[in-house]
Formats: sequence, C-alpha cells, structure tokens
Amino acid sequence: MDNVSMIAMLTLSRFSGPTSYRLTVFALTLLCYCAIWLLNVTIIVTTIVDKSLHEPMYIFLCNLCINGLYGTAGFYPKFLNDLLSGIHVISHAGCLLQGFVLHSAACADFSILVLMAYDRYVAICRPLVYHSVMTKQRVYVLVFFAWLLPLSLMSMGTITTSRFRLCKSDISKIYCTNFAISQLACSPSIESIIIPAFNITFYFGHFIFVIWSYVYLIRTCLTSKENRSKFMQTCLPHLLCLITFIVCLLFDLLYIRFGSKQIPRSAQHFIAIEFILIPPIINPLIYGFKLTRMKNRIIQFLSRKHL
Repeated sequence: MDNVSMIAMLTLSRFSGPTSYRLTVFALTLLCYCAIWLLNVTIIVTTIVDKSLHEPMYIFLCNLCINGLYGTAGFYPKFLNDLLSGIHVISHAGCLLQGFVLHSAACADFSILVLMAYDRYVAICRPLVYHSVMTKQRVYVLVFFAWLLPLSLMSMGTITTSRFRLCKSDISKIYCTNFAISQLACSPSIESIIIPAFNITFYFGHFIFVIWSYVYLIRTCLTSKENRSKFMQTCLPHLLCLITFIVCLLFDLLYIRFGSKQIPRSAQHFIAIEFILIPPIINPLIYGFKLTRMKNRIIQFLSRKHL
C-alpha cells in the first residue's frame, strides 16, 4: 500500500467573499464558457459543412477549436458547480482526470499550432510542392499524431502522479495539475522530475521549430509583395494565436514556480485560469475575422439562418 494514496478527497482553493460575489463570478464564468462554445462551434461547423474549407489550414484550425472545447470541459463545469455549491472539493481520481485533460489540451494546442506553422512554411517557402507535401492523407496523419503524442505523454505523467502517496490534501489552485498533486506527496520522487523535464524538452523542440519556420517565412516574404500579402492574411493570425498561448502558459508556469503568495487571491485565480480563458476565445475570434474565406462563409451561413 506504500504507493497508493490513502487520501480520497482533495480540497481546492476557493473564492472567498459573500454569496453575491460568488454569484457574480458564476454569471461571468458561465458567460465566458457560453462564448467559448459559441465561437468554437461556429468555426467547427463552418469548416465541416463547407467542403471548400477542407484544406490543411482550416482542418488544423478546426482541430484547434475542438481542442479548445476539450480543454475547457476539464475546468468550467466543475468550477461552475463549485461556485454554486460553495464546496471546493474533488476526489483523488477526479483530480488526476482534470489534470490529465488540462495538461493534454495545452500540449495538443501547441502541437496543432506547430502544424499550422509547418503548413504556412510549406505554402509560402515551397509553394510548388505544397499540394504534393500537404496531401489529405498526410494532413490526417499529422493531426492524428498531434493528438496521440500529447495524450500519450500526459498519460505517463498522470499514471506516475497517481502512484504518489499523499500526506496533504489542500491544493493551492482552483483546479488540479500534476505539479499541484506532486506537492502533496509525502516524499519527493525522481519520476516527478524526469517526466516533466522530458515533456518540457520535447515541447521546447516544438518551439525551436516554430522559430526556425518563421525565420524562413519572414525572409521569404521580404522578397515578394505577394508573399507579404499571404503572410499578413494567414500567418499573422497564427502568430497572434501562438504568442497569446505561449504568453498565457508561461505566465502561469512561471507564477507556479516563482510567484509570490502576497498577491491578492483574486489575482492568483485569474493568473491560474488565463490559459483556459483567453486562447479558447481569442483563437476563433482572430481566425474568424482575419481569414477572409472563413469570415465570408460564416456571414453567408448566418444570413441564410436569418432568412
């Protein structure tokens, strides 16, 4: 029984304040969650229904929006229920599941954004071979691995975390993460260092690839007015989404490691949820307004529904 936690329930950090304050936070959170569903489902349905959008960039965008719904489903329903009930507790198994969903969604987000960077690199830097390189079969294989690798890597981390023997039950965040659970362990484990280090190194390689691809993209676009137009139309939205995601995630990770507990509790909560709040709203908004074909299809679809 040494490797099995004897603590069945864990306590999450809670919003302190009167009932009216919690109800206000509940209403705002529910509004944000509804906006996330509306925006992402609009992009997903438009991409699936319109066959002219069955191209690599739009397929990747569709998967980015699906992943946004997947990741937020691991947080918002539980958090909304906690706000109404006022009881911020979660089972050990539920905590592991929530951590797995949030971690795998964040990693899948990054993987899909890397595929979008690769797609733009081939489209602009190697246009003559684009259709032979980005075939439908290859796109589907890339998407499959963009989901498989994060799910597999995070499964390893979750299984390792589940074997920790816990001596504490209070989590300092409003949701569960593997790092938060590992801090409750009775004694440190080498696995809690090796596996996160491997995952960080693996995705840092993704980051280096994105930097490399954009160096070539910018160099190529400087030589042609047509390529500059392509960059502004299709690469700029991707770059904005990528920067938003990386900034939000790094802000949270750096705060976990080096943040001060003197910051007001409400500010701590916002820092904790910004990577679950901002990218799922910003991504469909940026692509929906910036990509002309996507914007026109949405307007046509809404016009027909209105008529």
